[in-house]
Amino acid sequence: MKTDVAGAPGRRASLKGDAEKETPATEPLSKGESLVWEEEDGRATLTLTFTLREARKAGLAKAVRVFETFEAEIHHLETRQAKNPTHTTEVLDFFVRCDVHNSDVSILINSLKKVADDVKTHREERVPWFPKKMRDLDKCHQLINKYEPDLDHGHPGFTDPEYKKRRAFFTDLAFNYRAGDPLPRVEYTAQETATWREVYGKLSSLYATHACKQYLEAFQQLEKCCGYQEDSIPQLQDVSRFLKERTGFQLRPAAGLLSSRDFLASLAFRVFPSTQYIRHSSSPMHSPEPDCCHELLGHVPMLADKQFAQFSQAIGLVSLGSSDAEIEKLATLYWFTIEFGLCKENGSIKAYGAGLLSSYGELVYALSNKPEHKPFEPELTAIHAYQDQTFQPVYFVAENFEDAQAKLQKYALKIKKPFFLHYDPLTCSVEVLNTAQKIKNTLGQMKQEVKTLCFALEKMS
Repeated sequence: MKTDVAGAPGRRASLKGDAEKETPATEPLSKGESLVWEEEDGRATLTLTFTLREARKAGLAKAVRVFETFEAEIHHLETRQAKNPTHTTEVLDFFVRCDVHNSDVSILINSLKKVADDVKTHREERVPWFPKKMRDLDKCHQLINKYEPDLDHGHPGFTDPEYKKRRAFFTDLAFNYRAGDPLPRVEYTAQETATWREVYGKLSSLYATHACKQYLEAFQQLEKCCGYQEDSIPQLQDVSRFLKERTGFQLRPAAGLLSSRDFLASLAFRVFPSTQYIRHSSSPMHSPEPDCCHELLGHVPMLADKQFAQFSQAIGLVSLGSSDAEIEKLATLYWFTIEFGLCKENGSIKAYGAGLLSSYGELVYALSNKPEHKPFEPELTAIHAYQDQTFQPVYFVAENFEDAQAKLQKYALKIKKPFFLHYDPLTCSVEVLNTAQKIKNTLGQMKQEVKTLCFALEKMS
């Protein structure tokens, strides 16, 4: 619905309405309210309307100098003769949409008010920065450090200086990594390998009866192709290569538990942040934080399944540019699906969640009659409280992966954003579909793919 702009409801609304065909809807900006779209370089998208008298003479030149002074990048500029000019046709209404550095927004507006009348600013939805290319993930490393051995008194390694030193080594590996670098290979100690051996042996004895078929199929391939065995901790480089060939996912070193926003953003690019350190030897069956046992035994086998990989990326794509409130809901959905999800299989309930498949005690508990099992419904699951200290009292059961993915996609359409995104698998980048031409280009690519598939189907028949 169009909204009138103060001073000239008919003409100004029409002027603004035309521009809205290419830009998100805007609304008047209240006094003192912060502006617009935060970009990675600290620039903001600003929308203004104003009136210039003697526009075709000195007035226009003065206004242009204001935008030039602050190096504003103009994306849309439109002029119309004012509806009720007080003097001559020299009075024009302007609509401008531009990018300007955040620190210059207020000064630009005040400067414009000195040369123009009826200056009004308009607000676009505030959009948190999000990565658009895979290399942008180098900036997505905000950690949730409440579980680290240096800070958490309850951490098994809190009083172990050697373990803390070892963890610092792994932290440096992760923070020094950049997109495109070879994944660091690690020479694990005898004690670390012994911890892996105990975890691997106990968990693998449960998989045949507790894990879903997709997990079992991938786990067998990992044992065959990536050196999954009791006496050797797999290297990220070998596992990442395996995943890339199977589903397009790849691994990236992580220093610890990432913030929900940064972690989900990585999934959008089919990148999984994986820790390389292992849990403390005094507590092999439980870790208060993700470690390589959790990643390699819990997540990797499921990421080797194409359908599950698509499901994971879908959650990541939905997260890009979402509000903090929506990120919290998406993180909860992730928790109850990819971490602790259950699904039906041949009349039984099986585990597909990584948190279950990497925890001996909770895997047994989740498939018993002790917890409550509820059907997976994203709207309800997203607001269900969860805790990470003990076993979950409630687990959500999906009919199958297809059903879970369809429901998630339906849920995603309800998340309000001032833009749409498209992931390009050829460039591994995300494009903001904010113009008609970009949408047409994307549709053209899709049509060509559909034609190819239809031709292949025709040849087979």
